[in-house]
Amino acid sequence: MSTADRLHRLHTEQGQSPWLDNLRRDLIVGGGLVAVRDSGIRGLTSNPTIFQKAIQGSADYDEQFASLHASGASVIESYWEMVLADIHGALDVFAPVYESSGGQDGFVSVEVDPNLAHDGEGTLDAARALWDRVDRPNLMVKIPGTVEGLPAIRRMIAEGRNVNVTLIFGLDRYQKVMDAYIEGLEDRVAAGLDVSRVSSVASFFISRVDSEVDKRLEAVGTASALAERGKAAVAQAKLAYEAFGRSFSGSRWEALAARGARVQRPLWASTSTKNPAYPDTLYVDELIGPFSVNTLPDATVDAFADHGTVARRIDVDVNESHRVWSILPALGIDMDDVAGQLEAEGVASFRKSFDELLDALSAKRRSL
Repeated sequence: MSTADRLHRLHTEQGQSPWLDNLRRDLIVGGGLVAVRDSGIRGLTSNPTIFQKAIQGSADYDEQFASLHASGASVIESYWEMVLADIHGALDVFAPVYESSGGQDGFVSVEVDPNLAHDGEGTLDAARALWDRVDRPNLMVKIPGTVEGLPAIRRMIAEGRNVNVTLIFGLDRYQKVMDAYIEGLEDRVAAGLDVSRVSSVASFFISRVDSEVDKRLEAVGTASALAERGKAAVAQAKLAYEAFGRSFSGSRWEALAARGARVQRPLWASTSTKNPAYPDTLYVDELIGPFSVNTLPDATVDAFADHGTVARRIDVDVNESHRVWSILPALGIDMDDVAGQLEAEGVASFRKSFDELLDALSAKRRSL
């Protein structure tokens, strides 16, 4: 089986879209991203950490940065010019997928300033500005799924702007994200506007859940606790997919679907395994199912293409997922607390990457 077979079959046979979780300048200018697309990858996500590694980790941006500096651009203006140059390049590469899929795939995601994660109005203003500035139908603006971000998500959808809701770690928040999407579509219908071209994904983070829960189970230390390691992340994702099925069915949703509305697909994020004891394709193999996306870092793309299993698993053994979910609290694991901690850490991590890159660019600017 060739590399392309598994990635293509993920979509053609199972209805799941594999996206790449990476972007850097050399991928675009060297033609590598076209090869990635042609291998079966159907979209792309980015985040502040990805751009920090790309810009600080190579000389590919030096010429553009020097030109921006010479033109009088500030550091933050230069950051966005460099990022959006890459985003535009990726949008060009995936535009044929967007067109051939009727707007179902071919999306490229760019995130608002992570320092706005708990500033709802600031997030909305920044998200609108990014959408208007890029002005491409296959763009998705990434908005953190924080409590403060929920009204911005609803408003962006009501305005017909595509949103990738990121940093979702718990089932309760995921439900609120789906509700915000549906409410945004209903707002749009109430205004007499078309909903058939509005797209959204909800990025549910996976591997970090096991990392944190396993640590807590090991702290409990009993045989029954240790036996549950490596199960929480997949169990929660399967329960999330159940919630997805409930939210996008029934009379309320059917009224929107009749107008051409599209489901907000769950996107499995952070799907590289952090624990080397677990199979390197665990969070791909176990989460395959229709109307979903899995965004994969390069190494996970390669691993799945080489030895992944193309089979529907997202709604298999769901009873086991419910069992895991019921036993974790009995073992003293508070999953709401886990979700809250991981959200705070996720926001802090992206802020750190963003701020460190700006500091590095400021230092470089002084040397020019």
